[in-house]
Order: sequence, then structure tokens, then C-alpha cells
Amino acid sequence: MRFLKVMSVLLLLAGAFALGVWRGWVPLPGEWNPWAPLDVRASPNFLTRFKLGRLQDDPALCDEVLKTSGLRVSHQADTPADAVCPLRNVLRVQGADVALSSSFLASCPLAVAFALFERHSVQPAAQAVFGQAVARVDHLGSFACRNLYNRAEGRLSQHASANALDIAGFRLADGRSISVLKEWPGEGDGARFLRQVRDSACDDFNVVLSPDYNAAHRNHFHLDMGRWWVCR
Repeated sequence: MRFLKVMSVLLLLAGAFALGVWRGWVPLPGEWNPWAPLDVRASPNFLTRFKLGRLQDDPALCDEVLKTSGLRVSHQADTPADAVCPLRNVLRVQGADVALSSSFLASCPLAVAFALFERHSVQPAAQAVFGQAVARVDHLGSFACRNLYNRAEGRLSQHASANALDIAGFRLADGRSISVLKEWPGEGDGARFLRQVRDSACDDFNVVLSPDYNAAHRNHFHLDMGRWWVCR
């Protein structure tokens, strides 16, 4: 009985504290306040996933977070709700602090996760392994109105809602290309860099699939913001 009373008090205190933080009565640094907008420049922590999730249905919050992202984006009109693959609150990512092989469509959480990935995963790994920055990210696209693995039946892929991006490689500042297809099977600096990028990407995206997952991913990293958490 005493234990239950103690737990009840603790739960009440925790609830009061959470309400105080939400209302702004209890000041917390932005990176530790779950209700404060995500700052892409700050190092990711255990609240980052929660803050990314809030962006999907809050265009105003998305715009505020994008100011810290370094991304150049344009807003896309929502497609009809009865479309086979409806798109809502989608952006076209036209550029970033790093160059892109081409622009791509992205949900707001995917776009911001990509900005986190480039800043906190890709560039630190490139400096650690090569002593230089990545100048360009080469990708295979994001939006594709299709089922998983292009099957005739089954559930839609995260690509069908512009919630996934396939990355094929990277271009270093000195012009060297690091290809997932060519470098992953090796043991040199390229393979070491790609494995560091894959591992740290799991802090930025909900699902990260590499050539270690299956043959369908032998030439790219699949990165998405779906409901599952997988790092392979």
C-alpha cells in the first residue's frame, strides 16, 4: 500500500512537471524541451524522434524548424485525398548545405531528418575517415507511387508518400566518388566511411536498410520515417 501511494505521488509530480513544461511555466533548454521546435544545428538526443514526428501534421512548425536546417525547399500543393498515393505537407528539397544529384520530394519529417543526417552523420564520418567534407549526395529518388518491392499486391512503400529516400553514394570535396554498390563489399576507407554513415543514420531515421539487409539494397541505403524502427 505504501508503495502504491509513493508511486501515485510520483506520477502526479511527473504530470505536473510535464504540464509546466508544456505551458512554459518550467523553463528548459530547447533541446531538452519536448515541445520546443527542433533545432537541426543541435546534436540529436532522445527527444529528436518525437520532435520529428510532430512535423508531419503541423506545417507552421515545419516552417519554423526548416529555418535551422540549411535546406532550400519549396512547398508542394497537396494532391487529392482520393489519389492512389496522396501527398500532404510535402516539400521539394532543392538543395542543402551539401549539393544534391537532383532535387527530391519529401515529407517534412524526411526532409528535416535528411538535414540532421548530412550535418551530424555524413560530414563527421567524412572528416574522420578522409579528412575532408562531402560535397554532394547522390540519390536514386524519394517519391514513387508503388507497393513494397514493386509487388502487384501488398502495402504501399514509404516511397509512395515521399517518406523515404534512397542514397546511392557521396562525392567528396576532392572529387572522389564513394559508391554504395562498389565500396560496401570492400575493406578500405570507402567501406569504413559507408558503415559509419549507415550506423549513425539510425539516429536520424526510423528505418535504415543497407546492403546488409538484402540484395535489393546492394546499391543504396534506404532511409525512411515510417512507423517501424529498423537499422540493418
